[in-house]
Amino acid sequence: MKVFVIGGSGAYDFAKNLFGRLKESITIPTPFGDVSPVYIFDLDGVEYGLISRHGEKKYSITAPFVNYRANIWAARELGTERIIAWTGPGAISECLKPGDLVIPDDVIDFTKKRSLTFFENKGIGFIRQNPVFCPTLQEMLYRYASSMRNTHKGGVYLCTEGPRLETPAEVRFFKSIGADMVGMTLVPEVFLARELELCYGAICYITNYAEGIMEFPYKKGELFEGTLPDEMKASVTETLNAIPEMIKNAVKELYTIERNCPCKDSMLRYKLRGDL
Repeated sequence: MKVFVIGGSGAYDFAKNLFGRLKESITIPTPFGDVSPVYIFDLDGVEYGLISRHGEKKYSITAPFVNYRANIWAARELGTERIIAWTGPGAISECLKPGDLVIPDDVIDFTKKRSLTFFENKGIGFIRQNPVFCPTLQEMLYRYASSMRNTHKGGVYLCTEGPRLETPAEVRFFKSIGADMVGMTLVPEVFLARELELCYGAICYITNYAEGIMEFPYKKGELFEGTLPDEMKASVTETLNAIPEMIKNAVKELYTIERNCPCKDSMLRYKLRGDL
């Protein structure tokens, strides 16, 4: 199985048949603990796996408590070479609005307590992070995403610890250092995938404006979704609903091309040194 998908916000609500023919659901033990069920799909004769990052029922696992190492390890155990993930950040840049799609090209890490490596207490880990995302995957994802009316190629994703949302002052600071959007999940996934020499590509669908970017009234019992105009809420839903088709198209194409990107050799210096 060459491709593995990490479903972000909304993955738990999608009907499974949107991703292909469901063959089975399996659990995979890892040295870092168990993972949520992995769904194996058949797509016109090729197989791929999908996991819901935030659990099986609604948003039952918040971002700081996702077992990122177990998820990435499980992908590798299945023989994965490439990972596609989606996530729903908030917009910081003025050029972004809810309902837009962004294929990011860089990351700023503002997490605080997450396990960022598989190689704790070892002399391994000096790995270049340029390009941050697999260029082959990002080009492909942009191609399939560009059919949407508001798709952006490139963007800086800033990852916070969560589960709380950001303060207006934090968002102003994030904007001043070049962040285009803020979320909670691409770190450490993208770094862990690099350590296992897996390609990693991401799709961001903008769910809201980050705190302080737009002034919306406070509504009891609701987050940003209750403050967005109806047309923006509809745009967010439309964009999210388009993700399964984009993923299926990308999966089918990925089975037809070889890996010629830097990702597959990211740990070569440690292999040559005899550490791996």
